[in-house]
Formats: sequence, structure tokens, C-alpha cells
Amino acid sequence: MSENITPYQYLPNMSRRESLKWLTVLAASAVVTSVSGCSFISETEPVKVGHWPDLTPTPIEVAGYGTDPNLILPPESPWPRTLSSTQLTLVAVLSDIIVPRDGAVPSATEVKVPDVIDEWVSAPYQTQQRDRLVILNALAWIEEESQRRFNRGFVGLSGEQQLKIMDDIAYNNAQTPEEFKRIAKAFDRFRGLVLAAFYTSPEGSKDIGYLGNVPIAGDYPGPTEEARQHLEQVLASLKLSAYAYS
Repeated sequence: MSENITPYQYLPNMSRRESLKWLTVLAASAVVTSVSGCSFISETEPVKVGHWPDLTPTPIEVAGYGTDPNLILPPESPWPRTLSSTQLTLVAVLSDIIVPRDGAVPSATEVKVPDVIDEWVSAPYQTQQRDRLVILNALAWIEEESQRRFNRGFVGLSGEQQLKIMDDIAYNNAQTPEEFKRIAKAFDRFRGLVLAAFYTSPEGSKDIGYLGNVPIAGDYPGPTEEARQHLEQVLASLKLSAYAYS
């Protein structure tokens, strides 16, 4: 290949105290909860078409925080971050494909999403460890596929080449070829975590207009008519109209 791609390396720049706080917020995130089913990907089912790395990473067996941690000022983490520099850089490149900079809205790496993903897959809890196996296999698959197609690691590809691989695994639906079914499902989980991490950041929350806890002068005005109609539609779809606003 004649094209010269500038080497890129993502350098962690979030403190452990900050990333642990973010881990707690992410664990309670509605976005993560909504895609949690994707983490139950079978890692033992053989791949009939295509390739799969089938990694068996060493389990993280250190203790967690217990049942009553101090989440305001969390103590020093009892577990290390586990992504290698190569894996973290790949996470960064993929994260910025999912959430690129858009005008004044920063990209995923600009709000340190890769550090949060590293913290997530390194935590010793059941959900995070299921995700760890899924995501490490997904990262390895992407690297293998990049070498198979272009004889170069994914980070070293041109943007056009990267998107050719991403286009094949971006969605898991009836049109997805069998050879990409498993990686598409794994990538869906990775994408869900990236989006959850981004939109729970201050910058991401601002982008979607979430104000958080703010004081209201006078009586509480209640939801807008648009919000009320949306809630009624959702409750009706769930057959819970008895709880809708009257």
C-alpha cells in the first residue's frame, strides 16, 4: 500500500477517581440498561461462517467495592485497568467513528469515553465481565478483518477503508450476511456502551438538552403538552394507560 497513514495512539487522560465515578453513573444509565440484552452474547456457540477470535481472557478475580461503597469519594480502585495501549487506541478510533465531532459538540475521545470503556471492561462485576469477553473478541475480530482485507491494522487504515468494515458490521438485522452476524451483535453492545458513556458526560448531556437537577422558581409547571402526549403513547403501547395523565 502506497498510502502513508500517520500513526495514532490514544493516551489515557482521565483520573481513576473520575473514571470510577463515571462507571457508577454508566452502570445506572438507562441507555446501558436498554441494550443490556446484547451483553448476553453466546461466546461458546461455534461460528459456522466467517471467523471469530474466540479469546479466553484471564478472569478478573479481585474484589469489588462491596455492598455499601462511598460513591461520592470512591476509595482507591482495587482493580487495574486492563486494556492494552493497542486495544485502547482501537477503542478510541472506533468511538470517534460512532460519535465524531459535530460542530461545537465534541467527539467521544474528547470527553474521554475510551477511559470509561477501559474502566467498564476492567471492573470485576458480572455484567462488566460479560461485556469484557464480548468487547475483547470484537476488538480482535476487527483487527483480524482489517489485516485480512487490507494487510494493515484498523488504526492504520484510511477513513474510507475503516468505514468499509464498519458498514458490514454496523447493524444486526435480516439483511446482515451470516458471516457478520456475530460481530454485528457484539459491535452493537460496544456501540451502546460508547453512546451511554458519551451521553452521560456533561458535554453529551448538554447536547441532548438534559438540564439535570435545576431549581424551579414558583410552582412546578409539570411536563409540556408534547411530553405528556409522548408519555401517553408509550404507556398505551405498554398497556399501562391506566397510569397515563388524564
